[in-house]
Amino acid sequence: MKKFKLSLTVVVAAFVLILSACGTSKTGGGEDKTLKVVTDAAYAPFEYQDKGEVVGFDIDFIKAVAKEAGYEVNVKHVGWDPLFVEIKGKTADIGISAITINDDRKQTYDFSVPYFLSTNKIMVPKDSPIKSAADLKDKVVAVQNGTTGQEAVEKLLGAENKNLKKFKDNNLAIMELKGGGADAVVADNTVIEEYVKNNPNENFVIIEDEGAFDKEFYGLLFAKDSKLKAEFDKAVKEVFENGEYAKIYKKWFKVDPDVTEIKEQQK
Repeated sequence: MKKFKLSLTVVVAAFVLILSACGTSKTGGGEDKTLKVVTDAAYAPFEYQDKGEVVGFDIDFIKAVAKEAGYEVNVKHVGWDPLFVEIKGKTADIGISAITINDDRKQTYDFSVPYFLSTNKIMVPKDSPIKSAADLKDKVVAVQNGTTGQEAVEKLLGAENKNLKKFKDNNLAIMELKGGGADAVVADNTVIEEYVKNNPNENFVIIEDEGAFDKEFYGLLFAKDSKLKAEFDKAVKEVFENGEYAKIYKKWFKVDPDVTEIKEQQK
């Protein structure tokens, strides 16, 4: 039957496509030590696109950690939801995108030891009456869909609240605030703090409410039972110890990192 016959060329081409979809592979009798890393490059300063290249703190960090572990990386911008799909389906080796380690995600994925400490904060116009998380009630709040920022606001407003606006990425949430379609944005502190610092003429301020938002730790994302996790746990710790982490952190945030709580979590 013709529809079940495949030429040798088609079979070979299909096999090549399968290999290319995966991370490491065997080439020329030896292992290709290049890993496919997926990210959502719309989250400056952690990952964003500059002249077609994916750059940012996370990108420099994963390159340093991979080098320590003996690998090279090929970083691909795929978007927030697709990166989880690729890791779960094992068509990519590592996900990095300011991904918070939490119990829900740990049911499906493995994480490295933590490498960054963050918390959610509130971004509002300077003349806003919003002074705390409690003031967000009855206000329109923009968040990135599928993030801990969304979860935090859902706890405050309710998951089905019509005043909660969810966007594909944080840039779109900020655009909604700029356009007057939202009263506030809730997102990781570093992202919105960097935005406010770099755009002083837009007259936004950051509201901190430690009682409303928990501390969060970012980790590298792996498929369940990935053999890479142990290697990368060791490499992450070494990058902290040898001073490379502090160098990368200062490059992007212009201050020295306080790594005490992160290293405590790495034990």
